[in-house]
Amino acid sequence: MWAISFIVPTVEMHTMVRLALSMLAVAAGIFFCIAGVVSFRRAETTVNPLKPETATALVSSGIYTISRNPMYVGLALFLLAWAVYLSSPWISIGVVGFVFYMNHFQIEPEELALKDIFGAEFTRYQENVRRWL
Repeated sequence: MWAISFIVPTVEMHTMVRLALSMLAVAAGIFFCIAGVVSFRRAETTVNPLKPETATALVSSGIYTISRNPMYVGLALFLLAWAVYLSSPWISIGVVGFVFYMNHFQIEPEELALKDIFGAEFTRYQENVRRWL
């Protein structure tokens, strides 16, 4: 995203506005990430996204009533903050790329593993809570 910022047009924005918006997105990202980890810790289940098959509890409370993937939402918000800081709408393609990549290579495999473990309970959860926001 940083390298692209040198070759695409930028939006004129006062430095303080740009910093404030970036920091707001970072703060929201931190909130989503921490809230996700705290909910997993309270449920005493794994936070490791590389081993969803080791999940011992389906977490559907707290931040998980808003998003099935709050930690990934947090990471996307960090990328959005970076795009705002670099002040180019074209750079937000990095955020879109992240979402597409995560959906295909991380979230879909996680969801398959969770369906195997939790069955209908996970399917009901999927029907009631959005994948991102």
